[in-house]
Amino acid sequence: MDIAFVIEKFVLVAIIFGISLVIAMYSTYAERKVAAFLQDRLGPDRAGPFGILQPLADGVKMFMKEEIIPTNASKWLFMVGPGLAMLTACIGTAVIPWGTPITIGDRVIPLQVTDINVGVLYIFGVVSLGVYGVMIGGWASNNKYSLLSAIRAASQNISYEIAMGLSIIALLLVTNSMSVGEIVANQHGWRWNVLYQPVGFLLFMICAFAETNRAPFDLPECETELIGGYHTEYSSMKLGFYLFAEYINMFVSAAVMASLYFGGYNYPGMDWVLAHTGQVIGPLIGTAVFFLKIFAFIFFFMWVRWTIPRFRYDQLMHLGWKVLIPLAIANIIVTSIVIAVIEKF
Repeated sequence: MDIAFVIEKFVLVAIIFGISLVIAMYSTYAERKVAAFLQDRLGPDRAGPFGILQPLADGVKMFMKEEIIPTNASKWLFMVGPGLAMLTACIGTAVIPWGTPITIGDRVIPLQVTDINVGVLYIFGVVSLGVYGVMIGGWASNNKYSLLSAIRAASQNISYEIAMGLSIIALLLVTNSMSVGEIVANQHGWRWNVLYQPVGFLLFMICAFAETNRAPFDLPECETELIGGYHTEYSSMKLGFYLFAEYINMFVSAAVMASLYFGGYNYPGMDWVLAHTGQVIGPLIGTAVFFLKIFAFIFFFMWVRWTIPRFRYDQLMHLGWKVLIPLAIANIIVTSIVIAVIEKF
């Protein structure tokens, strides 16, 4: 095995993992600042200039707080839950292409951990596993509110995964590929999939809100009914892991939406930029554009949270089963007919 290949992948995994944690950490700061902006407040402004060190202060607080495990909790599963939530949140980044390959000397380094030919299925598999961290944590707490929250999370994820899967089928009909790298590469310049699948993107985005338990789909954490939800009994860094997992899931969801529908690292005029900036700076500019798209989606996640009120649970299920799933099936039928007509004529 090529040792340089192993080193490249190890470094790339370390960088992506570090970026994911930093973005998750500062998403908490951004969340509070966006909320303050929308509510005409200042937000955190004490720790460092403009409160920029607030996430570090919160992290130290999480590590230093007393760790409490309820007497009647299933202790081993109680500890496994947050770790599983973090693990499934982080491994979703493995198939996302972060930019065009970088050429250093005679070596071409792809900015993607792995480009498997079923990358879309891999993402759905990881998303499906994510609910186990919530379920285990809610059940192991031996708290009725936490258990109800875990049941809500499971039913919500199952309901919206169906609509999300159906919405992506129409995209696969258009792209003829399940490789995320190939899907992104085919969106060169302005040929973004959102232009061909606007309804599919809308369905996917709504389901992404539900899958990440973000408002107005944050029923598993509904404080008016379930206190803190599945992490009511958690404290210290175990609680921090659950909160981190939510923000990492939001980051990964934004990256997936930007990759599948908004061209990923592609942008208008990228060929000219690559020709004039070289084989290192050019790909990094594409990566920067990709992250700008991701940050735009994260801002949208936060904007919606502080604008739209939470659904009732019956409204949540009604939307998932009676609106999104039929609409996704209709989108598949229409897309199939259009593709068949185009291929025939």
